[in-house]
Amino acid sequence: MPILEKPFIVLWASLYLAAVLLIGFWAARRTQSAKDFFIAGQRVGLLVTGLATMSAAFSGFVFIGGPGLTYRMGVASLFICIPVSFTAGLLCWSVAKRLRLLAGVREVFTIPDAFFYRFQCRRTSGLAAVAIVFGTVAYLGAQLLAMGRLIEAIFGTRELFGHWSLAIAMTLGLVVVLTYSVAGGMVAGVYTDLFQGALMVVAAGGVFYYAMKAGGGLGSIAETIAGSDRFGPEFLDPLGSVPIFTALGFFFVFGLGNLGQPHMLHKFYMLDDPRKLKWFPLLLGFTQSACVLIWLGIGLAVPALVVGGRLAPLERPDDAAPAFLLNFVPEMLAGLVFAGVLAAIMSSADSFVNIASAAWVRDLPRALGRPIANELAWGRVATIGTAGLAAVVAYFYGDLIALLGTFAFGTFGAALGPALAIGLNWKRVTAGAASASILTGMSLNIALELLQRQSLFPSLPAIPFAPGVLPTAVSLAASFTVLLAVSWWQGTENGEVQDPAVREVMEM
Repeated sequence: MPILEKPFIVLWASLYLAAVLLIGFWAARRTQSAKDFFIAGQRVGLLVTGLATMSAAFSGFVFIGGPGLTYRMGVASLFICIPVSFTAGLLCWSVAKRLRLLAGVREVFTIPDAFFYRFQCRRTSGLAAVAIVFGTVAYLGAQLLAMGRLIEAIFGTRELFGHWSLAIAMTLGLVVVLTYSVAGGMVAGVYTDLFQGALMVVAAGGVFYYAMKAGGGLGSIAETIAGSDRFGPEFLDPLGSVPIFTALGFFFVFGLGNLGQPHMLHKFYMLDDPRKLKWFPLLLGFTQSACVLIWLGIGLAVPALVVGGRLAPLERPDDAAPAFLLNFVPEMLAGLVFAGVLAAIMSSADSFVNIASAAWVRDLPRALGRPIANELAWGRVATIGTAGLAAVVAYFYGDLIALLGTFAFGTFGAALGPALAIGLNWKRVTAGAASASILTGMSLNIALELLQRQSLFPSLPAIPFAPGVLPTAVSLAASFTVLLAVSWWQGTENGEVQDPAVREVMEM
């Protein structure tokens, strides 16, 4: 898009970038300690916490990657969204309550902290920190890649810089993210989340309306897609465009994998009053369901518009959302959505660099018995290094945003989900079982991803799975199996919860 062709979109995006910088400088004045930097001082209310959790989960992965994935594989991609119907309740009832109560009786700033106090084992917390570093680099990379695609679309950098356009766009976004992340830490991130979450919930309905209007209604969209040679009826068949194992794998991974997502779980530490958690499933479920309308609307409308000749075939599937917003949504609304999506990406990026920096300067040194004195200062340094590494990984990954996000989501879910969800609810789970589960989920998911990337590693053997089996689903299932098997073998009925305060939390 030429930069002056749609001035309101450029104006909204520019104002947003300025706003988050101001939030960062404001937050810096409220960030005086490691507790402020990592968990916003534990003084955040229900509405802010709920919108921040939704924003962390629904960012560039959903708003940019989701429609792109639908353009490539059809409505089977929506198996990722279906678990929204129950994940909010599952997350709160199985993990959130005990994490927040644990943070009230012990100094818990991170997910590895929770592992340590539950199992009294530095090896377990150290493995959790390593898993967070690996997953964060990939997930943060997905956010930076989405941000680069969006900045390209808004400011027309592809026409100006050609081959270097994406790298320059990612660098611009990265500079803004680092400015407010380093200054304000989680305080900056959580209030950016509030702004983004409120904006996207309001805008989602409008985007869905214009998507249906542009396509002539759901019936017309379906008829156009089904009658085309480019997509065909299998595009609309949930199990027609991909192997059944892929669809079921999406449902399994995004249904249970939520239990191990540190960028979401971390938000529960910030809540000022744990009694407010009873309203959390309603708030989180409603806001997530509303935002899914963007994925659904654009994901269905864009293929129909391409078939009808009203939109040029996409060179990259990830261009689906920007192309639709630029061409079929009123400029004012499109500007708000672009600003909201930028906010989503940047607030999620802030969450990821925050938990990664905590892993580098707090969790790993403590696991090795060498704690760092000034965690606040070194946390800011680690923020810069982690973001730079993630940007390099994303730039050379060479695939869809949603697929990079799926790998990261799977790494978190497989490594942390079983040990957290079961370990905080079943006393029989031992430190050895938790460590074995984390190591299995993390290493297996990374190994299978490398085997799947034949273009990058042609000398590696192919994965010996049935067609369509998701490596992340295999890793998550293996992690659950190992945790249950080792717990049954090592554990006792009374368990080995040594800390009386932790035992009391588990009994609540």
